[in-house]
Amino acid sequence: MSQREGNVRDNVKKRGLRVRAAVLLLCMLALVISACAGPAASAPAAEAPAAEAPAAESDTIKVGVLHSLSGTMSISEVSVRDATLLAINEINAAGGINGKMLEAVVEDGASDWPTFAEKARKLIQQDGVAVVFGCWTSASRKAVLPVFEELNGLLFYPVQYEGLEASPNIFYTGAEPTQQIIPGVDFLVNELGAQSIYLLGSDYVFPRTANLIIKAQLEDAGIALAGEEYVPLGGTEFSTIISKIQEAKPAAIFNTLNGDSNVAFFKQFKDAGFTPESLPVMSVSVAEEEVRGIGIENIAGHYTAWNYYQTTDTPENAKFVEAYKTAYGADRVTDDPIEAGYFGVYLWKAMVEKAGSTDVDAVRAAAQSGEIQFQAPEGLVKVEPENQHTWKVVRIGQINGKGLIDEVWSSGDAVKPDPYLKAIPWAAALSQ
Repeated sequence: MSQREGNVRDNVKKRGLRVRAAVLLLCMLALVISACAGPAASAPAAEAPAAEAPAAESDTIKVGVLHSLSGTMSISEVSVRDATLLAINEINAAGGINGKMLEAVVEDGASDWPTFAEKARKLIQQDGVAVVFGCWTSASRKAVLPVFEELNGLLFYPVQYEGLEASPNIFYTGAEPTQQIIPGVDFLVNELGAQSIYLLGSDYVFPRTANLIIKAQLEDAGIALAGEEYVPLGGTEFSTIISKIQEAKPAAIFNTLNGDSNVAFFKQFKDAGFTPESLPVMSVSVAEEEVRGIGIENIAGHYTAWNYYQTTDTPENAKFVEAYKTAYGADRVTDDPIEAGYFGVYLWKAMVEKAGSTDVDAVRAAAQSGEIQFQAPEGLVKVEPENQHTWKVVRIGQINGKGLIDEVWSSGDAVKPDPYLKAIPWAAALSQ
C-alpha cells in the first residue's frame, strides 16, 4: 500500500469515528431532554386527553358521605350515614343517574371539627366526589363550609340548625328556626301554658345561637327566662344544673343538648324526681334514634319538635320504614335527620338529571329553576331557590311508651324556609 493510500484510509477512519461520536452525543442529548420533559413530551399535544375525559368515561359517579362514626355524635350520625347509603343503593338498583352508578366514599368526622374539615378537603380534592352528604352539628358544618366554598364543592346538610346562614355551596334539608325552634317554643307557651322557660344546651354554636333567638321570642311574648345553662359537648355531669333548675322552678325546659349528653341528662333528671307532668322538656336534637340510647323509661312523655317521625302517616313513609328495617334490622328506627339524609340524595339526583351534569355550577343552576322537589316520607319537599333550604311541615311530637313519637301538633302546610327570620318583626336585630 502506498503512503498516500494509507493516509486516505486513516482520514476515513477518523471521520467515521467523529460521525459516530456525534451521533452518540445527539442520542444522549435526546434522552436527557425526554427525561426532563416527562412522558407527555414524547406524544403530540393533540393526542393528550382533556382533563375531564377520565370522569366522562367513567361508569360511576363518586359521592362523599361524611359523618361521625365515632365519638360523642356517633349516637346520632351513624344512622344518617345508613339512610344515605340506602338511598344510594336504591338509585343504583333503579339504573343510577343518567346511566351511571353512584360510588360512595365514606369518611369518619370522628366528632371532631378539624377532622371534618380535613375529610371534606380529601373527599373533594383527592377522591374527586361530585357531592358530599353529611355533618350533624353546626360546629362541623361551620368547619367544612369554607372548604366547600374555596373548592366549589357541594354539601347536602340533613339536620335542623340555628339558621342565619345560606351558603351557595350548601343545600339545607333539615329545618331552620321557623320550621322547628320557634314553633317548639310556641307550643310550650300556647298549648302547655308555660309562663317561664329554662334553656339548657351543649356549649357550641347551635345551642347558643338558638337560645339567642328563643330569648328574643320570649321577651316579645312576655314569657320569663328562668335560667340558661350550657355543658361541654359530650358532658355528662348535670347535678349542679339540676339543682339550679329545682331552685328556679321553671314551667318548662327547652333542650338543645346534643349527642351522649342527652343520655346522662334525662337519666339524672328523672332520678331527681322530675316527670313530664311536673316539668316537661321540649327537645330539638332528640329523635327516635336518641330515645333508644336514652332509655324509654327516662324520657317517655317529653316532647320533641321536628318535621318527620317514624309514625308519620304517608304511603312514602311506610315504604321507607320497611326498606330501612329490611336493610339494617327490624329493631332499627327512623327519625328526622335519618329521613332528611335519605331524601337529600334524591333531591341531588333530580338536580343532576335536570342539569344533565354533576358539575356543581350546573347543579346549582338547576335548583334555581324552582322545580326541584321530591315526594319524601315526610311529604312533598321542595327546594327554595332563594336560599337553598327546603319547605317543610312542622310537627310537634310526644315520646310514647314504645320509644316512638306521636304527633300532637302540626303546621298542616309546609312552611317556606326563612333562615334569616326576615318575616319575623321581633327577630329583626338578630340577622344584622
